[in-house]
Amino acid sequence: MQMTDSIRRNAILLALFSVITAGGIAATYISTRDMIIANKRAVEEATLLELVPRDTHNNSMLDDAFTVEDLAFLGLDSPGKAYRAKRDGQAVAVILPVVAPDGYSGKIRLMVGVWADGTLAGVRAIEHHETPGLGDKVELKKSRWVLGFNGKSLDNPSPDLWKVKKDKGVFDQFTGATITPRAVTAATFRTLQYVDTHRDTLFVADQPVATEEPAP
Repeated sequence: MQMTDSIRRNAILLALFSVITAGGIAATYISTRDMIIANKRAVEEATLLELVPRDTHNNSMLDDAFTVEDLAFLGLDSPGKAYRAKRDGQAVAVILPVVAPDGYSGKIRLMVGVWADGTLAGVRAIEHHETPGLGDKVELKKSRWVLGFNGKSLDNPSPDLWKVKKDKGVFDQFTGATITPRAVTAATFRTLQYVDTHRDTLFVADQPVATEEPAP
């Protein structure tokens, strides 16, 4: 009888402990959820602002997101989230998700910002598996190479020069690593082609973006 009572008491205590623990976890989640969401939003916004600075627009780009689908020119394997920067309701830039499929160690995921006049606001590598010390120089924190795209456009340089220098183009390659910069350069050029073809929808607020392929 005493053993039965002891088991019953222990079971009740264990149940109470479980309820209290679960309640504590739930309370902690609820109290920190908004902070976690806010921190994640701040990180995402900081990445966008690297490409399109805050003083160039007066909207929240995170709140002006839209979906693009273009396997051929943006290299996406699934719908991607893009963003518009607007000043007083007028779109001044777009930031597009882009994939360079042919990096040395696989896909290189990029964010590419393009101004309404067709010039590049900037390019950032946000995910890759390139070789440390070589291909990882596509990261801004490892090298300033990616800044070489700033201000470039479809005709600056001319299309035949949108290549790395080893391929008789104008863009630098990395010492000992050509495949990575070649892949990023080609993906960036294809993005400019896409923007040029879809300008009428990309730079009109809240309009859906067509997905047909631009002419080669």
